[in-house]
Amino acid sequence: MEKKTAVVSKNANVEKKSSPVGSLFASIVIPLALIACVLIYMFVLGNPANFEGGDANNHPLPGNYLGIVYKGGWVVPVLMSLNLMVFIFAIERALTIGKAKGSKNVAEFVRSISAKLNQRDINGAITSCDAQKGSVGNVVKAGLLKYKEMQNEPELLKAEKVAAIQKEIEESTALELPMLEKNLVVISTIASISTLVGLIGTVLGMIKAFAALATSGSPDSVALANGISEALINTALGITGSTIAIIAYNYFTSKIDELTYSIDEAGFSMVSTFTAQHETPTARPQTV
Repeated sequence: MEKKTAVVSKNANVEKKSSPVGSLFASIVIPLALIACVLIYMFVLGNPANFEGGDANNHPLPGNYLGIVYKGGWVVPVLMSLNLMVFIFAIERALTIGKAKGSKNVAEFVRSISAKLNQRDINGAITSCDAQKGSVGNVVKAGLLKYKEMQNEPELLKAEKVAAIQKEIEESTALELPMLEKNLVVISTIASISTLVGLIGTVLGMIKAFAALATSGSPDSVALANGISEALINTALGITGSTIAIIAYNYFTSKIDELTYSIDEAGFSMVSTFTAQHETPTARPQTV
């Protein structure tokens, strides 16, 4: 009954640790990025100085890319905000995952833990975890503490001790991994919708272009040029945002997989060493 209670409390900690911080960060960044990009679109890109005759309704000045982007229409600030969000969340994930790795190279850390276990230096391995810090160090330390506890547990069979160590590592991993994967869903969502939002702007621009061609007499060259510009600009921004988001998502996913593999390797080393160094009792002690 005591073991079951301990597991429930750890699962409660998983929910508590994985919920508020990342959600609060996303809920603040998303609206702020949208507001900032709308203001940039209105007052920087739409500055009359970027256009012929000081009028935003005219053509952009030759070589003035701010005015050219402004001609992309109202979809432009939405696409700009998606691109900005990708950069912000990518930086946030890079810092979080970098912190999770700890102070030293993860592969070297895992090898040092394995070497100390082979030398039966459990306290030295725990000290290495304290120096390493980060998610990997936290998970390995939890496993080592359970390892040390099982060494002094005479009433359990070896198989039960090994199962206890494995369970401790799994629960500790469940505490750490949600924080590594937090906000990746935002990046993956942007990767999916950025191209679609750009396509909306493309379609709207082409509608304006064909409307200019449909006018009686000679086509409205200004409206035609603006419509084509709007279509191409939105297409470019949408593809750019989607490409960056896909690259960022795949990069961070691979980094998380590397950390998970390192944790699994350290756990396997612990279990293998414990199995090799400890004999199975011939029989379970009889209780009177």
